This record gives sequence, C-alpha cells and structure tokens, in this order.
Amino acid sequence: MLKTIAAFDRIGEENAFAVLARANALIAQGRDIINLGIGQPDFRTPEFIVEAAIKALRDGHHGYTPAVGIPPLREAVAADLHKRFNVEVSPDSVMIMPGGKPTMFISILMFGEPGVDILYPDPGFPIYRSMIEFTGARPIPVPIREENGFAFSAEETLKLITPQTRLLILNSPANPTGGVTGKAEVDKLVAGLEKWPDVCVMSDEIYDHMTYDGETHVCLLTYPSIRDRLILLNGWSKTYAMTGWRLGYAVWPSKLYEHARKLAVNLHSCVNASAQYAGLAALKGPQDEVHKMIAEFDKRRKVVVAGLNKLPGVSCATPKGAFYAFPNVKRTGWKAKALATSLLDDAGVAIIGGPDFGILGEGYVRLSYANSTENILKALGRMGEFLASRKAA
Repeated sequence: MLKTIAAFDRIGEENAFAVLARANALIAQGRDIINLGIGQPDFRTPEFIVEAAIKALRDGHHGYTPAVGIPPLREAVAADLHKRFNVEVSPDSVMIMPGGKPTMFISILMFGEPGVDILYPDPGFPIYRSMIEFTGARPIPVPIREENGFAFSAEETLKLITPQTRLLILNSPANPTGGVTGKAEVDKLVAGLEKWPDVCVMSDEIYDHMTYDGETHVCLLTYPSIRDRLILLNGWSKTYAMTGWRLGYAVWPSKLYEHARKLAVNLHSCVNASAQYAGLAALKGPQDEVHKMIAEFDKRRKVVVAGLNKLPGVSCATPKGAFYAFPNVKRTGWKAKALATSLLDDAGVAIIGGPDFGILGEGYVRLSYANSTENILKALGRMGEFLASRKAA
C-alpha cells in the first residue's frame, strides 16, 4: 500500500469548489440551480485586458519569464500602490504570483513548523488554517465576531500573541463575512505589535477595491513600523474579474524576498507570460469597468441584505466590503452545513455553510452576491419557501 507523509492527512481544502462541482453536476442533470456559493465576479474580464493578452501572444511572448515577474508589471504594481495609498514601494519588493493562494502557501510555509503558533481569522478563508496545519504549526483562531461588524478586534488579537507566535494573518475586506476593519482598530493593532517585533504579518488585501457605505480600505503598507515584517497579498482576480487568469502579486520585506523567490522557482517557475501583459494593461488602462462592477455589487448587496432579513429565522448584518453576505441562521433551528446542503439539493440554491470557514462559523452561511439581481431575488424566494415549509433536519 502506498504511504504518504503524515502532513497530507492534515491538509484541508476550499469547500466552495466542492459545492460548485455539486451544483454543476445537478445542472448537468437538468436541474435549475442558482449558484451563490462561488466567490468570483459574474462579469467578463474587460475587453481591452483580453486584447492585451492576445497581442502578447501574437508578439511572441511564449517563453519563460523571470520567476518574480516581468519588470514592467512589477513597476506598474508599485506605481499603482503609490497612486492609491501614497506609499513608496520598490518594484524589487514585488513578486508576481499565479493567483493569491501561492503567497499564502509560501508565507505560511516560511514560518510554520511544529512548536510555533500562527494566528488567522476565524471565520476566514479556509486555506489559511489548512496550510497552517499542513506545516505542523498550531493554528490559533482570531475570532471575527458579528457584534463587532465582522471587523477584527485589535485588543483580542494582541492578547492571543505569545512568544511562540511567528505569523499573524489579517484579511480586510474579509472573506467570508464582508467585514471591513477601520483605521482606528488597525492603528491599535500596529501599535500593539511594537511589543512583538519578531511576529511577521501577512495582510490579505485581495478585496481592497470593494468597500461600501463610505468605508475606506486601510492598506498595511502605510504603517512604516511594520514594513520590514509585512507581506502584502493582492491580485487581479476579484478587481478585474480575472479569477481564471491566475494572476496575483505579493510585496515582500527585503529579508524574505529571496526566500520567496527560491520557493517560487521550486513551485511554479514563473507566471504565464500573456497573463502578465494582461495584468499590465489592467493596471495602466481605464478603470471604468472596475467602478461599474463595484457599483453593481453595491446595488446587489442592498438587495441581498434586505431580502435575507425578511426570511424566517434569518438576520444579516450589512457587509461593508467584498461581495459576500454572512447571515446568521441560528434561529432557523438548522445547523449551517445541513441547511446549505438541503438548500442546494431541495431548493436549487448553492450557498456555503459557515463551518467551512472555521470553527466559529457555525450558525452562519455565506452567500456571494456576484450574481445577477434577478437570480439573487429568485434565490431569496426559494430560500424563503424552503424555510417556511421545512423544519430543521
């Protein structure tokens, strides 16, 4: 019998893809399924970005690129960060990655080993905990609470740091909750981190363009006191509707950059050449389509929140960012994953159970409003009929 190392028994996955596969299988059987489960924009990549990739291929960009990304794209990332946040970023600190997950993978691999702690948001993106456990490190959940608007608490986070802590993972705007942490709370956290100079921070800011109701994204790069131990994760997937292009970037502190480069060489060699030219066009081109998409998400957000709060036993805090709602379903009497499964099988609505995002996700489900308003309203109607007619299993 083949044997694998024990670490593979600890690795998890992202259940949104399992739900997507199940939804697609039901569609193939002729079922009418509305998918509010997967976290990807339902918009096309803007045409000028697609054309840039086609032009790159026609111009002969068919070979390997530098492991850290083509210089013009790294320069464009640095310029974009300066333009949006007024921070100085050297292109030599930027690394182009095949999506956001490789930055998570490399960051956690750098710091995770038996005997150390890594803090991560819970509920949060499931790959954080999965990779922490894979390395043998101890995952320490940072509670993300509804009563706090699904923002992290600086005080609560700092109390969890010990001499065993190596890495703190932050995410705002957040998946799965849509929570946004304001500047005052980030200020408190950064000030408190002065006591812990050996704790590195990975800030997942993949939804940084998507804030609502006057909220402003707080970029961790704007705090000089932690720049030498900050890893920034970002990319094109959400902002430019480029999930399938697999294109992301990281900004690394100088003392970690070479480690990350070597891991990139071992992991993926380099990023797809034509995709990088598409990313360059996205950053340097017009941003009109981005603004239109976010405005549309904002409209859908209001529809989702209003509709969810009318459902029996459901209450939904208003998300301030990303494109997710994380309603509280405790009063329905259903366990979250059982409810999600039954809604898909019996009502034709795909959502994700809160426990798929952490141990503190019980009692909640995640809906993505990256779908049409028509489909959202139809899904809400089906959910209402289901909850009115079905008792908890």
